[in-house]
Amino acid sequence: MIAPGSVAELAGVSLTRLAGGLQHPWALAVLPGGELLVSERPGRLRRAAGGRLDPTPVPGVPPVAAIGQGGLLDIALSPAFASDRTLFLSAAEGDAGANRTVVWRARFDGPRLADASVIFRATPDKPGGQHFGSRLLFLPDGTLLVSVGDGGNPNIRIGGAPPREQAQRLDSALGKIHRINPDGTIPPDNPFRGTPGAIASLFSVGHRNIQGLAWDATRGAIWASEHGSSGGDELNRIVAGGNFGWPRATYSVEYGSGAAISAHRTLPGMQDPVLVWLRAIAPSGLAAHSGRGVAAWRGDIFAGGLQSDDVRRVRLGPDGRVASHERIPIGARVRDVREAPDGGLLVLTDQQDGALLHITPR
Repeated sequence: MIAPGSVAELAGVSLTRLAGGLQHPWALAVLPGGELLVSERPGRLRRAAGGRLDPTPVPGVPPVAAIGQGGLLDIALSPAFASDRTLFLSAAEGDAGANRTVVWRARFDGPRLADASVIFRATPDKPGGQHFGSRLLFLPDGTLLVSVGDGGNPNIRIGGAPPREQAQRLDSALGKIHRINPDGTIPPDNPFRGTPGAIASLFSVGHRNIQGLAWDATRGAIWASEHGSSGGDELNRIVAGGNFGWPRATYSVEYGSGAAISAHRTLPGMQDPVLVWLRAIAPSGLAAHSGRGVAAWRGDIFAGGLQSDDVRRVRLGPDGRVASHERIPIGARVRDVREAPDGGLLVLTDQQDGALLHITPR
């Protein structure tokens, strides 16, 4: 489906500001008991509880490369967090000349992070500060998905070519979703394992810059929201081994000139998006609602928009196609969207004075 240019506002919701004072927050995680952890892109991890933000950052976070879109990025809790106190953080590492997306595994013992170690490092290195990805998602089988951007726009080069060319290369980690075990080893059933020249961690290929990744328990599906170039943003249902087209098949156009990036919007053997936003929303943060607490939202997809300053609610029909599409105005760049313990939505706004918001149906 192609999203309409004008989207109706979702009626019957309330928006509450829980906390402010966050510097470009990127991701949040809900701990057992309801306390929140929030990452700030400059490299801090913050705690929030009862609408109060702890003024002291959590110590023990390794240094990050806070360059452009890079810095401290996503948070994922171990499926056994209540007992093992293990969490995972994605971040940018390096400097302006050579940097990469990494994933750390660490133990959160309450007041601090301890024993942080890198379990995933994307290659090759890239210059500049664009397209790190990077969302983390645990699947029901206990494996961890990691999204990595394609490296940047054509104004930079990787190996003498535009970064987007990395997305179709099986020997590059860029422009992909990866699947790893919690210790960083590679699952034996990964779809490209055994393919000559392919990185064994590859799960899907042909992505530009995924900044939303969610497990849909209602359908047993993986969803990803992905930035296009000057429009052509996508909502994709991820399948193991899938090729999602970028840059060979895309609705995107070049910044400035508006020239088509590809003559093809679909190609045989490649996965088509479920929804395309021709008018860019710059999607970041994604939640597939379980229906707990708010039965009317069961199975609905909620996508944040950095450029549209809203949260999009996407409803799917029994055939898996988009049945309706509405927006919840936020009035600020939306970086993350998560299902709250009470069934509402927790939202982070990406600002110098960013906020933690709570959305509930009236």
